[in-house]
Amino acid sequence: MAETVTSSGTTSLLASLDPLLREWLPRQRWFAGKGRPVTGFTPVAVTELLPPDGRLGLYHLLLRVHQPSALGAEPHPGDCYQLLIGVREALPPRLAPALIGHVEGGPLAGRTVYEALYDPRPAEVLLEALRTQARIGGLCFERDPHQEIHEGLVARLMTAEQSNSSVVYGDRFILKLLRRVVPGTNPDLEIPLALAREGCPRVPAPTAWLRAELNGESYVLAVLQPFVSGASDGWELALRELAKGEDFAAEARALGRATAEVHTALALALPTVTLGHVQLRALVDGMTERLEAAVAAVPALRPYGNGLRSAYRALAGLAAEGRTWTAQRIHGDLHLGQCLRSPSGEWSLIDFEGEPARPAAERRLPQPPVRDVAGMLRSFDYAARSVSPPAPQWARACRAAYCSGYGEVAGRDPRTDPVLLRAYETDKAVYEVVYEARHRPDWLPVPLSAIRRLAAPDQEDRS
Repeated sequence: MAETVTSSGTTSLLASLDPLLREWLPRQRWFAGKGRPVTGFTPVAVTELLPPDGRLGLYHLLLRVHQPSALGAEPHPGDCYQLLIGVREALPPRLAPALIGHVEGGPLAGRTVYEALYDPRPAEVLLEALRTQARIGGLCFERDPHQEIHEGLVARLMTAEQSNSSVVYGDRFILKLLRRVVPGTNPDLEIPLALAREGCPRVPAPTAWLRAELNGESYVLAVLQPFVSGASDGWELALRELAKGEDFAAEARALGRATAEVHTALALALPTVTLGHVQLRALVDGMTERLEAAVAAVPALRPYGNGLRSAYRALAGLAAEGRTWTAQRIHGDLHLGQCLRSPSGEWSLIDFEGEPARPAAERRLPQPPVRDVAGMLRSFDYAARSVSPPAPQWARACRAAYCSGYGEVAGRDPRTDPVLLRAYETDKAVYEVVYEARHRPDWLPVPLSAIRRLAAPDQEDRS
């Protein structure tokens, strides 16, 4: 393995890759800047993992990607992305989907560059570096010394990822490679490590991780965890049971218990805070601002504006009376797709990165656990309304069972705090309305159904 590429080498390399990456990056599912052209790149770090003078070369790139700011937005320095670029004389047919392009000039002239994670050999280079705790330039490959990583595990890329990329090694481990990275602590590593210290079995303990130490800043780039072989994704499992007309309440109850176990362990592992009137006022103001922006953007929301505002006014009223709530670290983006059910029936929670669109510092703030509960309740609604005909009764049964299971472990059913639960579920549904209106208009009726219920909570939604 080689070291960080020199400044002159980086300039020459990026100049030759620039036109190819400008075309390729916006087509990737994990690229967040769609709809705006790429105008240039600034290297954060370029590291040679395999020299390109052999049959196979491999570069690790951290690039700041420059794009025009959205209309009316503040100038932005550009998001930083992590890329793994493979280099070959020519691609075999099996790697055709990974093609980035053919380099015409610079140090790689005449070579073909491609997305290296499609290729088992480069992916195995990463695992070996983690196993041996390599240090290459600013890249720090680290691991838990109490967990064993076997040699020779065959790698395969999982193709269903969205905002990141994952590689499975021999059905023993899964490596989540973060694509858009920011300096500082990443909850996708921080929280599983904290839960491992508490002995919480509901989240796989990190086996190894990749960091970068650059210019006095630390970046978390990837996390390796045990792979739950044969596990079912909660969303896919729910849809299968719906398609068969099967009840899902028992699974929802077990999932509620698992969520409460994670919340309980997090409250022990990381600091908690008390939210009083000042903190709740700021929280309600944020919810209200998001609602007003949504009503302005999506005309279908306007008839429900006053009813939805009442959810936030009710919460503000309790805070003014002196009511307080405990806030702690939570999952932050919990839904059925973030849960895995093992063949033995045990549920695990994964992907603690939080909502990728939110600033990293905001994702690490303590929040009421009911925010995660609200996210899962909305997920049951989405599942029930993604089938034809919709199955609202199925969703109601799952929502009730999930809250009951949660209360069995936490000691308190989330439904016993209806004002807080309604406010958070309203905030989530408002976000969903804006997202669907912009990206999936055919799905807009799903959150609008919840909006009708939440705007008039005394009238149960029978649609």
